[in-house]
Amino acid sequence: MKTRLSVNVNAVAVLRNRRDLPWPSVTGMARIALEAGAKGITVHPRPDERHIRRRDVWELADMIRKDFPGKELCLEGYPDNRFLALCEECRPDQVLFVPDDPTQQTSDHGWNFEANGDMLRGVIALVKRSGIKVSLFVDPDPAQPAKAASVGADRIEIYTGPYGACHSDEVSERNRLAELVATAKAAKEAGLDVNAGHDLTPENLPALIKEVPFIREVSIGHGFIADALIHGFAESVHRFQRAMGEL
Repeated sequence: MKTRLSVNVNAVAVLRNRRDLPWPSVTGMARIALEAGAKGITVHPRPDERHIRRRDVWELADMIRKDFPGKELCLEGYPDNRFLALCEECRPDQVLFVPDDPTQQTSDHGWNFEANGDMLRGVIALVKRSGIKVSLFVDPDPAQPAKAASVGADRIEIYTGPYGACHSDEVSERNRLAELVATAKAAKEAGLDVNAGHDLTPENLPALIKEVPFIREVSIGHGFIADALIHGFAESVHRFQRAMGEL
């Protein structure tokens, strides 16, 4: 199974929201990514709508269902009542629950299962009734996947930010990579699919995919948009696909 690319278009919405204008179009840029070969689109509709707005979610869902059957929409968010209602109404293919405070700039840590296990078990069961696959954001720690499995998750997404931050330190990069590999293997042993995301680039992806070829999906936002500013949206899809061995 080759690793799939899901493009996170939050940063497109950040740029659009700087002006009261309809461009750049979130759905338009997502369409370019999907036409270029991306397998999915990820968005994180935060309560303050500082980037993705609720109407973006509906427009993306409608576009993917109509024009890109077989490709996926993933909604990322903290499982409060408003987010859960959006998931039930919109029925994305996948939901990624993250333990974010609403004021956080980005997701930067995994779940504390000891503190949140009962809550997660309840919201996962609720969302699964709508036929939605559920992924949980976890730290790179091989003890975490079994805990995610125990509350009913289908998948985990391993937080790869610490690995991405080692771009200029080869020793630290190897150590962080080893943590990711151990966590992914523990997830596979627990019967979970494995996703990964945060600060992944065409430069650091090949080593990760070589060590963990069974990663199902990488969700990439900041690194993808930074690359696309240089190479263009469609070509960046191809660059990431080549880095993952998908092309």
